[in-house]
Amino acid sequence: MINRVIKSIMALVGLAIGFGLYMSLSAKFPETLAATGIYSLINPIASGVVVGIVFYLISPWLLNEGKKTANWVEGEISKIPPFEIFISSIGLIFGLIIAYLVSGLLSEITIPFVGVILSVMVYIFMGYIGINIARRNKDELFKMPDILKTTALSSSKEKGADQKNKKTCTCPKILDTSVIIDGRIADICKTGFIEGTLVIPEFVLEELRHIADSSDDLKRVRGRRGLDILNIIQKELDIDVMIYEKDIKDVAEVDVKLLKLAQIMNGKVVTNDFNLNKVAQFQGVEVLNINELANAVKPVVIPGEEMVLQVVKEGKEHGQGLAYLDDGTMIVVDTGKKYMGETITAVVTSVLQTAAGRMIFARPKNER
Repeated sequence: MINRVIKSIMALVGLAIGFGLYMSLSAKFPETLAATGIYSLINPIASGVVVGIVFYLISPWLLNEGKKTANWVEGEISKIPPFEIFISSIGLIFGLIIAYLVSGLLSEITIPFVGVILSVMVYIFMGYIGINIARRNKDELFKMPDILKTTALSSSKEKGADQKNKKTCTCPKILDTSVIIDGRIADICKTGFIEGTLVIPEFVLEELRHIADSSDDLKRVRGRRGLDILNIIQKELDIDVMIYEKDIKDVAEVDVKLLKLAQIMNGKVVTNDFNLNKVAQFQGVEVLNINELANAVKPVVIPGEEMVLQVVKEGKEHGQGLAYLDDGTMIVVDTGKKYMGETITAVVTSVLQTAAGRMIFARPKNER
């Protein structure tokens, strides 16, 4: 039934084409095709009937080829992700708009058919260029809302002299592998001290996956802890998280990729890696070091202050004992070896600040 309907429609289309074609040609060549009397009506109808019969006869072939073409197009399009189709469509629309503007100038060419041919070529060329440009820059287009948001926030200026010192830094914060595994970044984000967008590069995720799949038990636990921390940051915390999927080409080392990405995005690297911190300073990349933050907020102790602590193990030097504060700060207790396992009162003798953290030296109070 459907085939008959399609054949009938094709016949009507052919009839209309034949009729219109004859009328157009007779108007253009009146001396050859002009007819008078009843022939002025019979001739165009006869032309329409002939073309209609031809269309009716070839309609099965046209229908079969149309189905093949539609199936091929559908199969090719199904291989392309929907987002790429959407982006390509936007590129095609912009390309055709530009082609329309250019073809308006080409229509002024007086040479027959040249303007039409050039216009068709411009439409094809600009459509192709629009699709290719959109597909090649799909990552940037996908992240455009985040980039625009970050740019808008970073470009906003304080209004009023009394607000100059209250400017909020909203530049992207790029996390490295060590700070993700460390886990304290999630607690810091909960407090609201970290603002702006957290950027997690795809190559950092790949390194975490390798660590989580390691045959070494300790590495595997650390890698899985890092992935759990990322899930907490992304799902439970009220902070913008962006996965940067584009790789940094021609660079193999992850630390170097991080610094390159920070320069590209005009962002800061969040880390607790001492060596990465030094290299970043050399290259002019700003770094937020979690260890430096932890050292800055540790309780301040001064020589002569008394502390209650438990000696847990032997120190490196003869007779020394080691104790630890709740935040992990190591306390070296002179002559503290004999108090191992005991809780004693000690007096601070000196404090040493190192790049790795703060070290406190003390002596048992009853031995002063």
